[in-house]
Amino acid sequence: MVCRELQCGVALPVAVAAHVGEGMGPIWDGELQCVGNESVLTSCPRGSPRDQPCTHMNSAVVTCTQYTGFRLVNGSTACAGRVEVQVLGTWGTLCASHWDLSDAHVLCRQLNCGFAESIPGGEHFGREAGPVWRDSFHCDGTEAHLGQCPVITLGASPCSHGNNAAVICSGSAAFASLRLVGGGSRCDGRVEIFQRGTWGRVLDDQWDLREANVVCRQLQCGQAETAYNPPKPERGAGPVGLRGVRCAGHETNLTQCNTSLPESALAAGVAEDVGVICWGSRRVRLVNGSGRCAGRVEIYYQGSWGTVCDDGWDLSDAAVVCHQLGCGGAVEAPGSTRFGEGSGQIWLDGVNCSGAEAALWDCPARPWGQHDCRHKEDVGVICSGGCSGHAPVWLRAWGVQRLSHSPRPACSPLVPFLPEFVALRLENSDGCSGRLQVFYNGTWGSICSNLMTPDTVSLACKELGCGDGGSLETRLPYGRLSGPAWLDNVQCGEKTSSFWQCPSTPWDPQSCEDLRDEIHITCNGRRPEMSPAPLAPCPNSTSCTDREKIRAMGGEDGCSGRVEVWHRGSWGTVCDDSWDMQDAEVACRQLGCGPAVSALNEAAFGMGQGPIWLEQVECRGTEPSLQDCWARPGDGGACRHKEDAAVHCSGERQGWDLLFRCWQGA
Repeated sequence: MVCRELQCGVALPVAVAAHVGEGMGPIWDGELQCVGNESVLTSCPRGSPRDQPCTHMNSAVVTCTQYTGFRLVNGSTACAGRVEVQVLGTWGTLCASHWDLSDAHVLCRQLNCGFAESIPGGEHFGREAGPVWRDSFHCDGTEAHLGQCPVITLGASPCSHGNNAAVICSGSAAFASLRLVGGGSRCDGRVEIFQRGTWGRVLDDQWDLREANVVCRQLQCGQAETAYNPPKPERGAGPVGLRGVRCAGHETNLTQCNTSLPESALAAGVAEDVGVICWGSRRVRLVNGSGRCAGRVEIYYQGSWGTVCDDGWDLSDAAVVCHQLGCGGAVEAPGSTRFGEGSGQIWLDGVNCSGAEAALWDCPARPWGQHDCRHKEDVGVICSGGCSGHAPVWLRAWGVQRLSHSPRPACSPLVPFLPEFVALRLENSDGCSGRLQVFYNGTWGSICSNLMTPDTVSLACKELGCGDGGSLETRLPYGRLSGPAWLDNVQCGEKTSSFWQCPSTPWDPQSCEDLRDEIHITCNGRRPEMSPAPLAPCPNSTSCTDREKIRAMGGEDGCSGRVEVWHRGSWGTVCDDSWDMQDAEVACRQLGCGPAVSALNEAAFGMGQGPIWLEQVECRGTEPSLQDCWARPGDGGACRHKEDAAVHCSGERQGWDLLFRCWQGA
């Protein structure tokens, strides 16, 4: 009802209230007893005041979405068809340009239709009628509602004819449906069966691979790898749906097995909960990197995550992982814990892919779990960033003035490139006025002003934390743009909730060419200043170089210690949230101290003083300075000096100018 009153669509289900900051002013106490059909919140009856006083820490939170409905049409059941989305009351077909199985799984779950079995392309469920939405959802598969997934419309290309999103779900729970619970995927875990309107446990005393194969086949999870009885902490506690089952192994449904066993058949053993691990439970992921397309390689096998040893690891092996994850091509195949040491099993060693395999476990390698390695040899992968849809990481720059020089390999022309990072900034400003720029494809670029409206300016200011409105500067100089201009015709409506959901022309580095076409705005708010101290001159010179904007404190030689950066006229520290070896590599390079040996946290060289300038630093490892990395401003109060980041670099201080020239020429 709050969302309806604000004309912001519908409310999303929230299990836990999101942290959006504490409110100010009076608190409306007392329980609201809304029915749901009221037009305004003040029309709801109020109950008596609460026994305990309410504080701003307990403020009510609501998340609205403009996506007011989802449905599948033209299928033989309600659980299969072309995907249609209702946007603020208008139904339209969803374009399939970035539609994948993770998104489809979320929609099937949301519609109570089980899991996604396939995502047929083209006009499998008929031609679209009405509008076609270019919104691209980027789910990781765990969300309860598509509206909870990151979504981007900005820069989307027109949808090609017949490129409709579609899905065939497994269907709503019917008699004798199965599910696996408590595992790390939908294809492993304890077995439950749906009977008489409820889910029940399956118990048996002679559970083996014959029964497990039937379960895996019924769930379309491939062959069974393991049949097991879960340990006591993982056993079920609900009603028993099936007690005792004997299969030959060729059945397609568990109810086709012998499930009418006499009590005497079960007397010899104790019937216990049963579980399976199917071949389809195998998964791969990249962890401890700057996004889902870079990091340490980990494989989910036999119900647990493990790593891969770097013996023989090369770009062909990395290419298989990148392709498997939909992350484009392989840029680098680092070994020796570039992304930190893993834990648990080391599942694969001696991997020798040709590069054409569909999955890493299809490559020749030593048998599962057989190796002569330690976790210090865990491999990593850096992919080109993804030619298919994946969740973008939306992080704000903290004042970067130079363009990113990180190379980005070209993507297949068949699928539009979606960058891992998209962000917004106001360049050459005090933070809330200046030239509006967007980060795309590894580079900052301008936004052109054609069809610019006050709603677009307002959403840009909100995205930047600079108030709820602003003005467009019109007196701009003549001249030719020197860098890319990524976007034009950005058309945000008054009901659009995010700048990233505004339609525009497709991404194009030559969207406009004249300086007068750039957007310069002044917002009506200001970001809070961290320190009232007056600006001081840069250390040791009148104009700061990158080398002078960083120091390592508390160590012995200036090549190890607490990382401190110079910003706004004073030294401050860096929070250790997400601080890893990639960040340390950049810090050591900027210090002129050779490669990084370790990335340290929890104030390993003592707690600093003054401001904490950066948190959640996300370097790729190739930047020349921390100022070129993504980070959140450290003024949010989330970190304390006991979390100051530190580095230990490998060598003596080297000439920064020489290193910088070498890096530029690399």
